[in-house]
Amino acid sequence: MSRIHVIHENDAWVVPLRAAFEGLGAPHEELFLDTGILDLTQPPPEGVFYNRMSASSHTRGHTFAPEYAGAVIEWLERHGRTVVNGRRALQLELSKVAQYQALAAHGIPTPETIAVVGTQHIPDAAAKLGFPVILKHNRAGKGLGVRLVNSEAGLTQALEAMAHDADPHAQPRDGIWLVQRYVAAPEPFITRAEFVGGRFLYAVRVDTSEGFELCPADACQVGEGEFCPAVAPGEKFRIVESFSHPLIPRMEAFLTANGIGVGAIEFITDRDGRTFAYDVNTNTNYNADAERKAGREGARTGMGAIAAHLHRLLDSRLAKAA
Repeated sequence: MSRIHVIHENDAWVVPLRAAFEGLGAPHEELFLDTGILDLTQPPPEGVFYNRMSASSHTRGHTFAPEYAGAVIEWLERHGRTVVNGRRALQLELSKVAQYQALAAHGIPTPETIAVVGTQHIPDAAAKLGFPVILKHNRAGKGLGVRLVNSEAGLTQALEAMAHDADPHAQPRDGIWLVQRYVAAPEPFITRAEFVGGRFLYAVRVDTSEGFELCPADACQVGEGEFCPAVAPGEKFRIVESFSHPLIPRMEAFLTANGIGVGAIEFITDRDGRTFAYDVNTNTNYNADAERKAGREGARTGMGAIAAHLHRLLDSRLAKAA
């Protein structure tokens, strides 16, 4: 039977999507990719495949899940299956360098950034950009490795702390550090624009006053002592009604050109009114509490819109096969 197949490695993030499928009566199943067997001598099952592989999978013990997903996607695309967030989307999920180059190609500004392999080169990159700077992982997720450094002395302290950090995830998974010019906003918030089917769905204002981990999921898989904003008190996430921004059409064009059917783009506006996109999420999550407060239900919610989009794609595929 032809159905919707969800590729993922984190059960908690799929719970609301399951509920949305059930509400639509959409046939679906999940492909949990961690370890397993991929028989390339056989064709894939029929249906529509939605890739939700995350760059932070290694922090949940699923070290090679993205590589496994990449192999599965190659197999699916070779056999002509409909894949939402396919090969190119996965590449962008795993590399901010790739994100920034692709965003720039569509006229979307990004913060000045220098990629560094080897922490000994970080001081030279920071000196070239000028303080303050942000340090972050190229392959990240969950705000991994993000540090605000205000001075040369602060950088020395940060590098010393990094050198003695016993956390196995303290170093970037791919060995690439990003040194980025800090963008100072007049108020402590960023905006996250959500897109489904390549079209703008809604924007979320995210309070950044308490940290950099900005995943809006209701169940964040973070370690002991880490901050999870999704369950923080107060209005950490707020949907902005009737939101508009001149970069939205460019963002939609960027998503379409890069095969991202479902995703989010995070951006910040500085004191001079200049906007910079700094992160593309192809494994996007939503905050149910913020959606409830905004009165969003059904297909107007993030997961509801995704389920409806995938169901339409499945119906279209079935109609063509008839």
